[in-house]
Amino acid sequence: MKKFSFFILIFICSFSHSQEKGDTIKFDSDKLLAEMSEGVCKCIDSIPANALKDAVAFRINTCIDEKATAYQMGVKLASIDLSQKEINIEIATDKNSNVYKKYYYEMESYLMTNCKALKFRLSHDDSKRQHSMSENKEALKFYNEGVEATQKEDYKKAISLFKKAVKVDPNFAFAYDNMGICYRKLDEFDKAIDAYEQSLKIDPNGTMPLQNIAVAYQYKKQYDKAIKSYERLADIDPENPEIFYGMGHTYISYMKEYEKGLDAVCKAYAIYVAKKSPYRSDAEQLIGVAYSEMKKQGKEAKFNEILAQHNISTE
Repeated sequence: MKKFSFFILIFICSFSHSQEKGDTIKFDSDKLLAEMSEGVCKCIDSIPANALKDAVAFRINTCIDEKATAYQMGVKLASIDLSQKEINIEIATDKNSNVYKKYYYEMESYLMTNCKALKFRLSHDDSKRQHSMSENKEALKFYNEGVEATQKEDYKKAISLFKKAVKVDPNFAFAYDNMGICYRKLDEFDKAIDAYEQSLKIDPNGTMPLQNIAVAYQYKKQYDKAIKSYERLADIDPENPEIFYGMGHTYISYMKEYEKGLDAVCKAYAIYVAKKSPYRSDAEQLIGVAYSEMKKQGKEAKFNEILAQHNISTE
């Protein structure tokens, strides 16, 4: 942890506020978080659309890192005693420290709720395989226009564009994948599953359609089929945290099988942390739900045992 010394003049120039001698600096911490997160969101939005998933996760982490320390500093300004001529503030710059993580995670959590660019980058699957993308310029034109329409949440227009893309190139798997996503957004789950199945005919090991078929089955309340889809995915892509999170979510939220769900979501959490993924917070919340339900059943010891198996501490 580094200690920085600042003279009060710097603070007065940096913050607009009114005070008398002995006051503390007054500012809206929520507003500060929103303002700084806006810059982070713009940084995330600048990530190339064709970046691979690991690169996207790294870039997102970098965008947040660039503002996390400044946000930490801003929050700590709120406790400054203006009667002092010289002020010392301890700023945690070690990214592995709990203090640094606190401010990083606060910003990350805000972005998960309020930054559309972050949601899009995390949901966009760029695990390219044979036939994932088309080499046909006309098909790519329709596809890219469909992606733009999806970002604007105009799902019906996006579907029509993805249909044009696959008409030009019937082996365009990503077009079917994104078509399925749009159908799911419109609650047309059977059509979404049909689109994903078309993609799987082109690429039987496509992780994106398999994952989204599982989600569609969740919406259709066919939970056993959802679990089977996730299990098949786990065999294909065992380092994908979304698979284990989806499995855990299905077990915990719908099937009420908390031990199986907790084991799965702990696997997801460990991978999220390793990859520095913002979805780590979602896994934490699901672990919290499992704890609450297992506590009611008198199974706290089993809860702690499962966490220990995955080297996760509650402290």
